[in-house]
Amino acid sequence: MSQQVLIPAHKLPAAGSRAIVREAGLSLALFSVEGALYALDDACPHSGASLVMGKLDGWRVRCPAHGLWFDIRTGCMSAAGGLAARSYPVSVVDGQTFVTVG
Repeated sequence: MSQQVLIPAHKLPAAGSRAIVREAGLSLALFSVEGALYALDDACPHSGASLVMGKLDGWRVRCPAHGLWFDIRTGCMSAAGGLAARSYPVSVVDGQTFVTVG
């Protein structure tokens, strides 16, 4: 069953930046790119490294541990391989930001 997790405004990343948010027992990497917010599990599915610490290039983030690139819009690796970070939908309702988990 899905759950809407409210992300407090002071935890949201500035435009073109990223932030780690710990809410509802999750560590989420939030990315603000071209006016949209994207949410991924902060742990790389390959090694567990923090994706929020990786190099951000457009809609791709590079895992700092082994250099794997993930699309922040989908969580999928940029290259073939089937590995993906879990991504979560982000919505804004009445000025409040929510991430749908579960």
